[in-house]
Amino acid sequence: MASTIVDQVRAVATLVLPLGLRQWLRAQQRRFGLHRTPVGAVAYGDLGRLTPISPVFGLDRGVPTIDRYYIEGFLASHADDIGGRVLEMGNGAYTSRFGGDRVTRSDVLHYVVGNPEATIVADLTRADHIPSDSFDCIILTQTLQMIFDVRAALHHLHRILKPGGVLLATSHGITRIARREGIDPWGEYWHFTAQSTRHLFGALFPADHFQIVTYGNVLAAAASLYGLAAADLTTQELDHCDPNFEVIVAVRAQKPCSGADS
Repeated sequence: MASTIVDQVRAVATLVLPLGLRQWLRAQQRRFGLHRTPVGAVAYGDLGRLTPISPVFGLDRGVPTIDRYYIEGFLASHADDIGGRVLEMGNGAYTSRFGGDRVTRSDVLHYVVGNPEATIVADLTRADHIPSDSFDCIILTQTLQMIFDVRAALHHLHRILKPGGVLLATSHGITRIARREGIDPWGEYWHFTAQSTRHLFGALFPADHFQIVTYGNVLAAAASLYGLAAADLTTQELDHCDPNFEVIVAVRAQKPCSGADS
């Protein structure tokens, strides 16, 4: 509780005190050692190590992982959007789980031939063969960071949405590297912030047609980096949102019902 109060006071001070005064106060803090936890006195416990507790994002500790806890919470909050003809990447698990009987047709897109669940094989950066205005909803979880030409992919995603259709997208903010080009089947090129996401989506969707939400805090970010699972934290710890620590960045974007397609 004391820590929370101090954090709140610090946040208010950041807003109301001039920059020069804040810098002077920090200098006095360093000079006289006026830290809540003295320098050199931090107890690392089980985190005092050079390797993660789990090397596979906590999958060996239970599901959901921390990132999937946030992703699934986001999709659950927008379940009403998941209906009609729905496109999902890789498999249709979330379409079935959150769309249920609202879904009239489920399509799965995969990048290469060979995925038995795929109904569409396409590179999202060169997806001209997918007809425009096709999908009522597109579920795009943890995919954008694996695409180097993000703008081209978003252009096609916007194009293949029906007017009024919704894109539900999530991507990593703070995380370990998931895929390495030349070692894994594909690479991981980007980690996003709410700010970069706003610029990317704002180039295609009107400002009042997309909303960005971030999930995470310093504890959740550290736990995720060390490979802990959601079950290692309490719900209160997971659900506390600190915009300075974006573990997951999520977007709900709706294509306008009228106007020319871009």
